[in-house]
Amino acid sequence: MRYSKSTRYALYAALEMAAASGPVTVAQVAALHRLPETALAKVMQALVRAGIARGVRGVGGGYVLARSAGEISTLDVIAAFDPPRREGDCLLDDGGGGECRGHLDCRLRRLFDEVDEQLRCTFASVSLETLVRGARARQ
Repeated sequence: MRYSKSTRYALYAALEMAAASGPVTVAQVAALHRLPETALAKVMQALVRAGIARGVRGVGGGYVLARSAGEISTLDVIAAFDPPRREGDCLLDDGGGGECRGHLDCRLRRLFDEVDEQLRCTFASVSLETLVRGARARQ
């Protein structure tokens, strides 16, 4: 499974917000993860629109999580940028439209559907807080 750059940037930003004791800025996250600020700024705005983050104005402002880190799953962040694969879309598609050209009982499609469901369940079960705690424990 491949995820967009926006999803990767959003996960980095969400984790930084989860770990921080106050607002984080686009410049801070961009510098820490070596990301382009303009792209990250757009990602942050999308996180706000998705209800994952909110902006804090003024001196010392930036972005914070809109809910506690324990209430936001990695799936919440991923789904804001890479919606789930539609049932019937084939991961082996050659770029010609996405619809499965195989039979309705295609063994590969059933496998991909099962793997997608397992991924969604795993991402849904892991909160930002879990990831931050795990990183702190390893340090």
